[in-house]
Amino acid sequence: MKTLIRTAATVAALATAAVACTSTTAGAPPKPRMSSLGAIRLVAYTGCDDLLSGLREHAAQRVTPWGFDNVLPFAAVEDSARSVTANAKTSTPEHSTTNVHETGVDEPDVVKTDGDRVITVKDGVLRIIDTATRKVTGSLKLTEGENGPGVPADLLVSGDRALVLMRGGDIMYKRMAGFAPPGDTRYVLVDLSGKPKVLSTIKPQGSYVDARMVGSTVRLVTRSQPDIAFPEFKDDVSEADRVKRNQAAVRQAPADAWLPKIEITDASGTVKKDSVKCERISHPADYTGTSLLTVHTIDLAQGVTTAGTDPISLAADGDIVYGTGSSLYVASNPRWWMPVVISEPAVETPTTAPSSGDAAPAVEPTPTSPPVPDTPTPSPEPTIPPEETEVHRFDIGSPGAPAYVASGKVPGRLLNQYSLSEYDGHLRVATTLTSPDGKTSSSAVYVLKADTMAKTGEVGGLGEGERIYSVRFIGPVGYCVTFKQVDPLYTLDLRDAAAPKVTGELKITGYSAYLHPGAEGRLIGIGQEASEKGRTLGTQVSLFDVSDPAGPRRLSQLFQKDSGSAAEWDPHAFLYWPKTGLAVIPLTQQSESGGLVLKIDDSGVTKLGMIKHPAKDEYQAGIERALVIGDSIWTLSYDGMQVNDAATLAQQAWIPLR
Repeated sequence: MKTLIRTAATVAALATAAVACTSTTAGAPPKPRMSSLGAIRLVAYTGCDDLLSGLREHAAQRVTPWGFDNVLPFAAVEDSARSVTANAKTSTPEHSTTNVHETGVDEPDVVKTDGDRVITVKDGVLRIIDTATRKVTGSLKLTEGENGPGVPADLLVSGDRALVLMRGGDIMYKRMAGFAPPGDTRYVLVDLSGKPKVLSTIKPQGSYVDARMVGSTVRLVTRSQPDIAFPEFKDDVSEADRVKRNQAAVRQAPADAWLPKIEITDASGTVKKDSVKCERISHPADYTGTSLLTVHTIDLAQGVTTAGTDPISLAADGDIVYGTGSSLYVASNPRWWMPVVISEPAVETPTTAPSSGDAAPAVEPTPTSPPVPDTPTPSPEPTIPPEETEVHRFDIGSPGAPAYVASGKVPGRLLNQYSLSEYDGHLRVATTLTSPDGKTSSSAVYVLKADTMAKTGEVGGLGEGERIYSVRFIGPVGYCVTFKQVDPLYTLDLRDAAAPKVTGELKITGYSAYLHPGAEGRLIGIGQEASEKGRTLGTQVSLFDVSDPAGPRRLSQLFQKDSGSAAEWDPHAFLYWPKTGLAVIPLTQQSESGGLVLKIDDSGVTKLGMIKHPAKDEYQAGIERALVIGDSIWTLSYDGMQVNDAATLAQQAWIPLR
């Protein structure tokens, strides 16, 4: 017969995120299933024996012929908002900082500035640029013996310390039987006070997910899978036998296979190896045993002490990180799902009399009857797992390791970290729930009590037949954009956590993929214009008047035909300088690539010009980031950094980086 293993990890049709008609009449596609939600209690293991038995059995249930079935969904892109840093000293020019989600919570990026220096990491090389002389004053190669251009990296900076986050392991990686894991994830602590030098290198087991920094303390989230060697593939072994062999390998694995490892090398080359202790690992009531989240803590002011990174772990998946000054949230979107069919040898029809426990005798074929073919027994249709998102909260309000608080579930799928927002003791969560056949969808905002993660209230029915394209929570107000053919911008009143409600709706063509707060009563949208049938036409920047929650309206639109901007999916690429209304977004179109410079005031969006980097061998590098330092705009591309006058856009300096 055929056995169906319900694997939630294999990528199904991405059409489950894009939805069709919204009719609810007879014969229409089924509505998305709303599942109950509530708090999930976090349970600590009593010891290594308890940990081992629990992880073995849960993991064995998730084994396929190819190894473990779980793989993280497509990493959603993180959204954030620009903050302004006050002068640290009188000689330091006023400057912008990384565009972050929450004020006071820094996020990793490829470039940082304190006004006096610009620090960037590219192709495995950290460089320091002096903003006064506009020259590279220091560099440090971090990828000796490796292929530097193939190692993506971000960094965080506090004072004279930089933490470079090198993603050797891909978050999309799926561990399969017979395949080795990818390269190591590394966190490199660098001293910037003089000639840059490495203070320590931290190698955690697993893939880097994301990090947040409050003050000088960094919380790093890493995801790992158990280190289990599955039997090699053999052509003469059936898929059913492969499952049994892989399950046996899991059930024989020691506790050490699950315990996340960490290796720390100090400046002298001394290596310290350790692993997370059993009593520092917890689990939700429902978990797979095939993935562990580990949170590492590093205070950049102190460096890596004898306590290492003080890691704690949770038996759970995670791909989206959101942080406030006192909370760290890690969310796990539902995995893409499709059934895997395992063929087994056909079972011959019995010809002997049944035992007393059988319900009916078998029919024995007569000599004149044709032989009974060995056909597989039809298997029942698989049960599609519910589309749910798990959210885990950690308390980071005290020094040292975070403390687990609670976990919760909500129906549907998050867009990115901007789908989460903590306010006044509650977590707001915006998701899109798609029907099992992928043909209908609806979005909702759930309000969870932060200390228990139990539901307090919800408002649904947003964008029937559409999906969320952007979300922004600003205090007690929320803004949500859904899209299929037109762009409804919803305004939400979230003052009453038990009874959130929609207060206004604006329907226009196109959509905003990123929303950013402007001046009082204004909201900036970066996205795409579209035809009435939903075909995208090019980048648009919109200015919305949201001063009246019941009547949001668009005041101004700037449209660039046949173009796209990285700011749509990477808000770190968006610069907005409230002091002057200056804004810069990367723009790529058929004829040119560069930084689109805008002025956004209370009444409209005006194009000021384009900043372009020098072409090299007929190739023009696209601009990735923009900064304001003093009276200049600094832009970063793969080839280098360029300085332009903020008022005239005249080029002032070119700083090659390769």
